[in-house]
Amino acid sequence: MRPTRPSMQELIRLRRRAGFVGRSDERAAFRRNLDLAPDDERHRFLFHVHGNAGVGKTFLVRELEHIARERGAVTAYVDESAGSVPEAMDTISRQLAAQGHRFKELDRLLTAHRERRHEAEAVLSALEPEPEGPSSVTTTAVRLGLAGLGLLPGAGPFAGAVDADRLAQGADRLRAGLSARFRSQEDVQIVLSPESVLTPALLGELADAASAAPWIVLFFDTYERTGPFLGGWLREIMTTDRYGALAANVVVVTAGQQPFDTARWGGFADFMTDFPLRPFTEAEARGLLADRGVREESVVAEVLRLTGGLPVLVSTLAETRPAGPGGVGDPSADAVERFLKWERDPVRRGVALACALPRWLNADVFRAAADCPEEDADALFSWLRNKPFLSERGERTQYHDVVRAPMLRLQRLRSPRGWADRHLRLAEAFGRWRADVEADLPSDGLWRDDEWRELRLAQSYHLLCARPRAALPMVSRELVDACGEGDVVARRWARALVQAGEDADAGKAGEWGHEVLGALESGGVLEVLGVLLAKGRLDAQGQAEAYRLRGAELCGAGNHATALVEFDRAVALDPESAPAYVGRAITRAHQGDYRGAVTDLDRADELAPDEAGTLALRGDYHRLMGSYEAAVRDLGRAVGLDPARKTAWASRGAVRHLLGDVEGAVSDLDRALELDPGYVWALVRRARVWRWRGDQERRLADLDRAVALGPDTAWVFCERGDALTGAGRHEHALADFDRALALDGDYASAYASRGDCLARMGRLTEALADLDRALDLSPEYVWALRRRSRVHLALGSRAKASADVERALELDPEHSPEESAD
Repeated sequence: MRPTRPSMQELIRLRRRAGFVGRSDERAAFRRNLDLAPDDERHRFLFHVHGNAGVGKTFLVRELEHIARERGAVTAYVDESAGSVPEAMDTISRQLAAQGHRFKELDRLLTAHRERRHEAEAVLSALEPEPEGPSSVTTTAVRLGLAGLGLLPGAGPFAGAVDADRLAQGADRLRAGLSARFRSQEDVQIVLSPESVLTPALLGELADAASAAPWIVLFFDTYERTGPFLGGWLREIMTTDRYGALAANVVVVTAGQQPFDTARWGGFADFMTDFPLRPFTEAEARGLLADRGVREESVVAEVLRLTGGLPVLVSTLAETRPAGPGGVGDPSADAVERFLKWERDPVRRGVALACALPRWLNADVFRAAADCPEEDADALFSWLRNKPFLSERGERTQYHDVVRAPMLRLQRLRSPRGWADRHLRLAEAFGRWRADVEADLPSDGLWRDDEWRELRLAQSYHLLCARPRAALPMVSRELVDACGEGDVVARRWARALVQAGEDADAGKAGEWGHEVLGALESGGVLEVLGVLLAKGRLDAQGQAEAYRLRGAELCGAGNHATALVEFDRAVALDPESAPAYVGRAITRAHQGDYRGAVTDLDRADELAPDEAGTLALRGDYHRLMGSYEAAVRDLGRAVGLDPARKTAWASRGAVRHLLGDVEGAVSDLDRALELDPGYVWALVRRARVWRWRGDQERRLADLDRAVALGPDTAWVFCERGDALTGAGRHEHALADFDRALALDGDYASAYASRGDCLARMGRLTEALADLDRALDLSPEYVWALRRRSRVHLALGSRAKASADVERALELDPEHSPEESAD
């Protein structure tokens, strides 16, 4: 067998590490900690490294990672490339898998999280308000994860948009809507509260890995950026039992610019070690210089004077090995040239400067930035990656900010045209790569693809650096689309604006980025879209899309009147926007205006023919209007275009049942349940068909299954309660109605059904109270009127009974099958 050789990356890391100088106290403390058993009172579970930029936090973290691995530890490194807790868990899983510990269950759940999140947005946007089902579904909460479920109004992304009661109601209905559509409660929770599902799996996987390794050490770098969303989660998994037990041989290391947050962690400070990093002491700086062969006292003194002991600058200047004090470059923008002149090879000098322009490097980006002969590219990239001012971040390499910033200033000031040209070339390269990825993606799925977004963002950053005035309106337009993917994606675009503003000295871009970040913190994407409309210099189509997204956010939050205004504006600005008409149709349907909704969907179908989603919606609204033949046509077209659209199959099955086509109804509902065996809405609809056939056993079997799949769904309990009432199992029925009303205290149907059940049991006074309550909530509830008339009659109140009957006939002269009593 051929002997295994270390990779280039491994050799580079070994060479760098061989020259690690300083931080001896911190390294020794970390080593000692790994020599102590977890139950030793001296053992610490958390280390926090902090200090200003350039002080060597990342270098120390990487050194601690090597120390941990020398002790046999399994390690993972997370930085700002993770934009959320699920993304951080994904990074941990991938890195531990590379060390022989594959987290199969966590990977499965992470995949389900990504899939269900996208599916939930698509499905919930089409939910209609049904008497037995959810309405005002909070699609915003899907986009923002826990928003509306774990955040208080006024302190989160819904500030100013809806009141607390409406937000809570929307969150409840969202949960009910997802329960009705997804096959398991795990799928529901993985959308609503991903941490609650993913974290126990992570802890379980870590426990398995910890049983096979002496230590697991998790490193969280650039904590000043990741701490806002990781800090609370880390505290909970380390100090509480909310998600389960964390293996005792797990050590966590965080590193950022801010000191340890004692207010957040409370008494946990006794179990952590603080590593405040300051510039190198004179002895440490001298040691590093000596290690690099710089020993001439006058040269050492000049390096100490210019760098102030900042480790990254001491390392960088030491690399030049100046012969005298005059050869020591001032680490500022106008002195980078003097630093680089000590690199004799002009090609290498040019490469070092050119490759500072991208925010990150891999082999492809290096070639685009360096513009060097292909035969020299690998050697030059290897040389560059070995420089002390570059660090490895996963599969990418990045310049240290303290060195990159002066290199950028030098190039920008020395040759503004050259600066612009180089950034334009990089923008073109990222644009080509983006187009290659785009070719394999559906047009409506671009913004959901991580690789496509990263390439688009890099392209936009370089266009901002090259021509900030011209690019700013374009990037503002991109921000609108980014908002459609939620606050994590929007934040990445805002940060790119801030960085471009700093790197290109483009004040407006930086100010704009800071304003967007502030809007995200105070009001989420809803507020950002408002800021973009007010100040983003959007064209008419961009404004229309911003209004459309605002309408979707507000509709999802239950603020339908305001949402309708936003959709009206979107349509006025862009009359050719089919999605705007679809959004307005959904909003109108939530208000009960199905005719207006169908009119909007007619227009959407003209603009974008043969869209299965549009046809499925229109078919459903025809069903709710009683236009059953039109509903069957639209739903038939929808399933013809998209045979996997379970909602269309189920809805057509419901319509066929209403038309008396029982066999067709069963066939369609069976098909929907073949596509998704856990589809609660289809199970309930099929149970209604079994009722029509008189098949009580199948009816209860479907409803039992629906309750098991949707234990937090009020209308499912109400449906089963009706079935149990019809079967004479009144006590069991009452339990289901009580459960339904515990889940939704304003559920008119549950009050009416419980009233009917109580009446059958002879408890007439209680029955009358429930039926009165049902009609208070829904004054035109025909079935409740008819049931109350019977109770009045049984109590001897003939006049009241007659009044209820007359009112029921006035509202609905025909006795529809949907309202047949069991």
